[in-house]
Amino acid sequence: MPADAARIIFAGGGTGGHLFPAIAIADRLTELLKERMKVDIIFVGTKRGLEYRMRDSLGYPLHLINVRGLVRSFTLKNLVAPFLLAGALVKSMLLLNRFSPDVVIGTGGYVSWPIIRAAAFKKIAVVLQEQNSFPGITTRRLAQYAKRIYLGFEKAQEHIRTEGRILVTGNPVRTSILNGSRSEARQLLGLDPDKTTILVLGGSQGAHAINNAVVRNLEKSSLSENYQLLWQTGKRDYKEVAAFAGRKTPNCTLFPFAERMNLVYAATDLAIARAGALTLAELTACGLPSILIPYPHAAGDHQRKNALDLVNRGMALMFEEKNLGTVDLLSEAVALHRSERFQQIRHAIAEEMQRRKPAVDVIAEDIVDLICEMRKTGH
Repeated sequence: MPADAARIIFAGGGTGGHLFPAIAIADRLTELLKERMKVDIIFVGTKRGLEYRMRDSLGYPLHLINVRGLVRSFTLKNLVAPFLLAGALVKSMLLLNRFSPDVVIGTGGYVSWPIIRAAAFKKIAVVLQEQNSFPGITTRRLAQYAKRIYLGFEKAQEHIRTEGRILVTGNPVRTSILNGSRSEARQLLGLDPDKTTILVLGGSQGAHAINNAVVRNLEKSSLSENYQLLWQTGKRDYKEVAAFAGRKTPNCTLFPFAERMNLVYAATDLAIARAGALTLAELTACGLPSILIPYPHAAGDHQRKNALDLVNRGMALMFEEKNLGTVDLLSEAVALHRSERFQQIRHAIAEEMQRRKPAVDVIAEDIVDLICEMRKTGH
């Protein structure tokens, strides 16, 4: 590569499921390129997304555009969306003119559309990373412009039409996720070092149905004394769950959202979680068995498909949300931990991690090769 800077734009956000894969890839690209040349990376997002709330800890400059997705039911907000999109396209074109990126990388969410579409119009290389087994509408519509598409699940190929190169890599996770110390994590989180820790995790937004189910479980019986809960409630449910759990069980640590998920995972023995693609990738990377409750209203039922992929490979258990009224999740978690299947799941996860090169390495190395190739050929 020439000695001048590699310039890269990431567009993806709204939730952690789109944002954190982008951060993982950006961090790895910086590591790969820093000995050879300067790397200029910027992120594009919106004020409504998680990326804006994390802007001070993001590690990269954040440029904001004003765009929103269409709401499925009729609402006056949908009448405004086309005008916001037009403005976002103009702002994206101006940003591309100023920054002159080698490549624009989209990791999903409606914020990706204007900047990717503008990059394609200007014949700037486009790369997409799709987390889910059923690709989001943004990925499906933008696939035709992409030189590379990196997939978290092999089944996603069935729904993508592109002349670009498709690689099934798995989902990238931040290397920092793997760096937590178990003893330090339990001390900082106020957990008993000798008890088995069950993580209740609903993703960056929380999961109301899971929170309610666990509350009902605690109403019927207390948690077995050898176990403790580490419970991400989401901001919406935090006060209500804290008021209840504080009365019912001393073996419970609550938090609305954690940026230092490496500590959360390091302190955990098994998880009760939604089946978002990033959550599954992080649980797998950390070697954690899980009981999955897919969000039933996810587009294309992709969370259920994500979960079934792990279940079919012996790496997780799954319950449908509609059955939570009759399922005691905490009892199921304790029973799993005490059963032979717990070790079988851990073994299946370990074998998977040994077999597959980390997705973030595959993706970042391929993007470096793509940049080299484009600079060598001039397009």
